[in-house]
Amino acid sequence: MRAIFQPRGFRVIAPDLNIPSFERLDFRAMSRFCVWELKKHLPAAVVGSSLGALVALEAGRTALAAPLVLVAPALGFGRRWVEKLPPGDPLAFFHHGEERELLIHRRFFEDMARVDADEHPPSTPVVVIMGQQDESVPIEVVRDVWSRWQESGRLREGSRFVEIPRGDHGLIAHVDRIAGEILALTERRSP
Repeated sequence: MRAIFQPRGFRVIAPDLNIPSFERLDFRAMSRFCVWELKKHLPAAVVGSSLGALVALEAGRTALAAPLVLVAPALGFGRRWVEKLPPGDPLAFFHHGEERELLIHRRFFEDMARVDADEHPPSTPVVVIMGQQDESVPIEVVRDVWSRWQESGRLREGSRFVEIPRGDHGLIAHVDRIAGEILALTERRSP
């Protein structure tokens, strides 16, 4: 993304949200840190992928004037996983960024089962990008949330749901498409 955006005058800020660490992740701490980053940098757009998209959505409740781009958002994450967890603590869990299993504490999943960041649509325009072949987040879950948001009548103008036919969870092969959606969303906001 930096190679695409920096020549256009955008600075890409990608804070490490493994707070306090991946093994001890704390969603509320991640969200508070994201709020602080949003207030500090006043971004043209906020982009989050997977769990980062859920953090962006939650942080946007209190500190966001920028549009959101949610890539493969981990909607329903805690509720889906808490029932499937094997016994023990900590647990081995696949980390997409590291491309390997890392240890994480059970309480993270239990806390995530109570997160309702997707209950209402964001107060800013939002683009949700999902791969139809996402192996981690069921596209039906995200479609259902999007439908609920549409039915509420509270989605902001310019909001869109984008499905990528052969896209997986990482959507690495579709970076140009994602960048195009980000640019289109930020250009709509420019005077």
